Amino acid sequence: MKTDLTKLTIKEAHEGLKSGEFTSVELTKAFLERIKDKDGEIKAYVTVTEKLALEQAKRADKMIKEGEISVLTGIPCAIKDIILIKDVKCTASSKFLENYVAPYNATVIEKLEKIGAVFLGKTNLDEFAMGSSCENSAFFPTKNPHDLERVPGGSSGGSAAAVASDMCIYALGTDTGGSIRQPASFCGITGLKPTYGAVSRYGIIAYASSLDQVGPLTKNVEDAKIVFEAIRGIDKMDSTSTDSKKENNLDKLKIGVPKEYFTKGLEKEVEETIKKAIETYKKLGAEIVEISLPMSEYALACYYIIAPAEASANLARFDGLRYGTSIDDEDGEIIDTYLKNRTSGFGKEVKKRIMLGTYTLSSGYYDAYYKKALKVRTLIKKDFEKAFEKVDVILGPTSPCLPFKIGEKSDDPLSMYLADIYTVSVNLAGLPGISIPCGSSNGLPIGMQLIGNAFEEDKLLLIASLFEKNYDNR
Repeated sequence: MKTDLTKLTIKEAHEGLKSGEFTSVELTKAFLERIKDKDGEIKAYVTVTEKLALEQAKRADKMIKEGEISVLTGIPCAIKDIILIKDVKCTASSKFLENYVAPYNATVIEKLEKIGAVFLGKTNLDEFAMGSSCENSAFFPTKNPHDLERVPGGSSGGSAAAVASDMCIYALGTDTGGSIRQPASFCGITGLKPTYGAVSRYGIIAYASSLDQVGPLTKNVEDAKIVFEAIRGIDKMDSTSTDSKKENNLDKLKIGVPKEYFTKGLEKEVEETIKKAIETYKKLGAEIVEISLPMSEYALACYYIIAPAEASANLARFDGLRYGTSIDDEDGEIIDTYLKNRTSGFGKEVKKRIMLGTYTLSSGYYDAYYKKALKVRTLIKKDFEKAFEKVDVILGPTSPCLPFKIGEKSDDPLSMYLADIYTVSVNLAGLPGISIPCGSSNGLPIGMQLIGNAFEEDKLLLIASLFEKNYDNR
């Protein structure tokens, strides 16, 4: 038996469980101990579900004994605290939902439960998934396992930090504008954002419904593929979901490198590392093609009109009258109670985005901002369609910067938003993207993003795996 079970990948843990080298209960207990030892300093978890995890581990051991085994049976994982698990708190890292207990399971949770997954707990995030640093949580900031003074990225920062610090084998996150890929980059792990519609969003607390997507954060590309295969597919509870899947017809590998991705604002260490990654692909026989995505310079502005507009509509349901924060105001009018509940329940960043979204949807501004942003979104999508006529995948940095210090960008929202400059266009176009580690600078991880064509996750994962197996990180 390996001395440290928490270092295992999904495949390694599966082999150990199948051979009887250890049980799921033993594996789960090792992670629960690890969480007790490490999470006090990292703060990746909002809720640790120890009792549930041990019950699920016992059930998984029974399934394994009876031969009902999937690769994920008995494997301990963490779930972003915006994904519902029945009878477990789901806070979205907001004071508004501090005591909210989910009445049903998200579809992805149903799928994982069915095959015997073990849920260690719910992970921290930027409140309602609005942020790029995990500093906007109403409870506490999560810290980067590589440097406790730095952010883990966001909004799925808790999930990324939990995987990177071996406090789970894999985690689920959500990605609306880079919220899986950017923290994966900052924490030195793998993060896959699937094609929009490839994974059901039922049971996810919505941020921006036309952009949100659930995906895995894992220790390597192989694990990302395993988790994605388990959660993908059509769901009658989500009308945007589909079982579309394109065959992997990879012949001569052509990789597109957008000239717009290597401009002012990209940190020198990141640029050098990404260029080194490009050389690795060249040595493997790939043809590197310079491409242009001319509308990419408008992607961030477009995103910060569309996402807050959808958020303002989605978050209108949080009024404190049915659930969530509720201020007792017997003498006040119903509208006063409603306003007090929302004022005290939402944090600064969430309020900012609600106000921005409400403004852009208001009379006189809808055409000037929101409608125009939708047109730009179409042009961004066409840029990618044109590019994929020439190449198999598109390569670039995941983030323009290294993980920054906690508090460093808190007073500069524009600088914070720029951390998502390479990721938001993928969500606007509904495409799959993956961030994989490709090097480091002064001990801080750097991630490379690969973008695929719609529903070509198999090809994307294969090309990512090719790099992972061959790159030299010296």
